[in-house]
Amino acid sequence: MGKRLVLVGGGHAHMMTLANLGSFLQKGHEVTVIQPSEFHYYSGMGPGMLGGFYRPADIRFATRHVVEKQGGRFVLGRVVRIEAARRNVVLADGSTIGYDVLSCNAGSYVPQAAVRGGMDGIFAVKPIERLMAAQARLLELADRGRFSVAIIGGGPSAVEVAGNVWRLLHDHGRQMADIRVFAGRKLMARFPESVRRRAFRSLQGRGIHILEQGYVRAVAGGRVTLESGEQHEADFIFLSVGVKPSAIFQESGLPIGPDGGLLVNRYLQCPEFPEIFGGGDCIFFQDQPLDKVGVYAVRQNPVLLNNLLAALDGGRLLPFTPGGDYLLIFNLGDGTGILRKRWLEFDGRLAFLIKDYIDRRFMKKFQAIE
Repeated sequence: MGKRLVLVGGGHAHMMTLANLGSFLQKGHEVTVIQPSEFHYYSGMGPGMLGGFYRPADIRFATRHVVEKQGGRFVLGRVVRIEAARRNVVLADGSTIGYDVLSCNAGSYVPQAAVRGGMDGIFAVKPIERLMAAQARLLELADRGRFSVAIIGGGPSAVEVAGNVWRLLHDHGRQMADIRVFAGRKLMARFPESVRRRAFRSLQGRGIHILEQGYVRAVAGGRVTLESGEQHEADFIFLSVGVKPSAIFQESGLPIGPDGGLLVNRYLQCPEFPEIFGGGDCIFFQDQPLDKVGVYAVRQNPVLLNNLLAALDGGRLLPFTPGGDYLLIFNLGDGTGILRKRWLEFDGRLAFLIKDYIDRRFMKKFQAIE
């Protein structure tokens, strides 16, 4: 008799599972995929979409179409809680869906603890779909005359957003904005000084101001307030302060890591509830903390595919091995990038062309399933 597999999210770690839904259905299993959008957007290409280099269709995967084409069930909704003892997931509308095996690729979110009041005039770098609304708002402001943009954060996301806001306005021939990056104590602080210098030089060379006078305490009403009490006015604010795993697991009382991600063992499996698996940004890998980068989700693909089938059929689980160092390339927004892997590091146009090639190849591979 077939069992019920439920996938929360159709992100990178579930791509191979989505591509092989027929393997589950042929064995008589039911497959349900729950996601708040009919599409999954590739975050690595999000800043490029903001800057106008990519179209939305270039960076998204038609999750609903792929699921339904293969005979699976797609539910448009947002999971807010997992009732592990009852083997149910609870959606935002109050409905529940039962499972025998559950896999979570619920992604991450940008914390908004510093925001006071509403989000009017404030955009976060996630969800990626919202970047198109941010793009439209930036162009609308540019039509009115000179304006100011504040980008909160000092990591790669803030650097890429700043560079691509500049590109958007530059390519549209609009009134350039006063773009300021509130980078805390130091821009790109987690990276070698050589990477920081390259990013600093690129942004500063285009008139983008980088403030390293302290962290932001509050964001409200078009104003950014630093810990020192110093205030800066802004017509448009981007939150690029790093991401946290989905809050679903903490809300559900499931085992979590220090960052709030679902605790999983070497089989990408919840130790307390072995019928629950997970991958991508929403997990905390018990063996070693993993950076929130897409490469790990991609590496988890074949392991999750095997282990979900094994969990349904009583087969053998495979361990996940994170692998060694990974390639990092940042899109600076002006047709150049910064590339780094082990001892290799350089910037310029070639770096961006390599990133563009890798990203497009990745998307075409899975868009071909559509």
